[in-house]
Amino acid sequence: MIKLRLKRFGKKREVSYRIVAINSRDRRDGRPIAEVGFYNPRTDETRLDVPAIEAWLQKGAQPTETVRNILTKANVLEQKVWA
Repeated sequence: MIKLRLKRFGKKREVSYRIVAINSRDRRDGRPIAEVGFYNPRTDETRLDVPAIEAWLQKGAQPTETVRNILTKANVLEQKVWA
């Protein structure tokens, strides 16, 4: 199963994340299928490739709870229930 989830990168205590499409069985920092966004929790900066995210969701990718919250906050998801 493909998931949209966060991939950690950056220095200690200066972490930021990439939003990636990756196989759910792969490790967190493994090689992703595609990078579709960026999230920095310290500055609350978010950059999203909305067409790519929508394409992955149409193909059946499931966002993790945190990614779902980021996408909802950015109005990419319209309060849909993703099973």
